Amino acid sequence: MGLFSSINIAASGMTAEKLRTDVISDNIANASTTRTAEGGPFKRSRVILRPRTGQQYFRLPFQPAQMDKGIGKGVIVSGVEKDKSLPILKYDPTHPDALKSGPNAGYVEMPNVNIVTEMVDLIAASRAYEANASIADGSKAMFLKALEIGR
Repeated sequence: MGLFSSINIAASGMTAEKLRTDVISDNIANASTTRTAEGGPFKRSRVILRPRTGQQYFRLPFQPAQMDKGIGKGVIVSGVEKDKSLPILKYDPTHPDALKSGPNAGYVEMPNVNIVTEMVDLIAASRAYEANASIADGSKAMFLKALEIGR
């Protein structure tokens, strides 16, 4: 494992959790948006992560090829997808976006965003970011101690 593998792993996790935090914040901000440019209520988004393998990476020029085990494992964002669950119906015939006819007349299609779920996801993303930052700090401290041994 190369010198920077642990930092590469932690950095990939931090990048993914930062995006996850941004997406969750967008979901919370649009929790009551009943009309979007695409039409209909806002749909909750979620980040899809996958293991990072076979990607290009920075290789130290002075590291022998036989010692280079490739990129450290980590994560990469494979996409942000919309939640396909149905919108929540809320009865409010005075709302401008209320359905005008049919069996659901008077109901408003609300976003499929649950604030409690989003807050729990936000806390989990924050803790995961902190854990990855701790790994990067620990690796840095380990490298500095190794340099002190060499003095």
